[in-house]
Amino acid sequence: MLTYHPGDSLAHRLDPRTKLFVQAAFALAIFAHTTPRGLAVFTVVTGGILAAGRVSPADPIRGFAPALPFLLIAPLVRTVSLSPLGIDPAAAVEPALASYRVLLVLVVSGVYLRTTSVRDSRAAVERLLPGRIGRFFGVGVALVFRFFPVLLADLRRVREASKARLGNERSLSERMRIIGTAGVRRAFARSDRLSLALRARCFAWNPTLPGLRLERRDYPVLVVGVAFVASVFV
Repeated sequence: MLTYHPGDSLAHRLDPRTKLFVQAAFALAIFAHTTPRGLAVFTVVTGGILAAGRVSPADPIRGFAPALPFLLIAPLVRTVSLSPLGIDPAAAVEPALASYRVLLVLVVSGVYLRTTSVRDSRAAVERLLPGRIGRFFGVGVALVFRFFPVLLADLRRVREASKARLGNERSLSERMRIIGTAGVRRAFARSDRLSLALRARCFAWNPTLPGLRLERRDYPVLVVGVAFVASVFV
């Protein structure tokens, strides 16, 4: 599960605004450099980001496991030619590179989720987007980061309960219907409890958020982010 884990790594100690900027700049740059050589360079950069957060590559890959089948299917689909009918392995190169770019972006995002608390993320969003818009998006980020892992855990428990009751012997469509229906029911129940909990805790749109301040260690990382953006125009 991709949730915040306290630590003292470099990525943990960076200002969340710095990490958001570098993450966005990385995504912008990697989609501008589509050659295998460019992807090789960004693979090394991704390794450095993983090391900065002391995160294993397996953690973000497991966390984004539901998206992986789509990244694998795209190259496979392109290999099949319907007119004329046949298989063209060369056609899979471009979608495979595109899928690999998305995978690298997901890994970098996983490092951010592992090294940044929900409160820090909300504070960063509200400072980058002032006013009510910033508060709205800040609350949205906080709720998604806290709510989404709970929903995934609910779906996992539903699937395990169905399997324990020999649900894996049912047809695929029937299993999808059972798990989807139970998941939607639990999501609505969670939403009702969340709404009640927010009212009980006197939810405020302008809570006291942690103070953010750029430190010396942030400036070299910001320079790296600027270099990513500049590479788009080179």
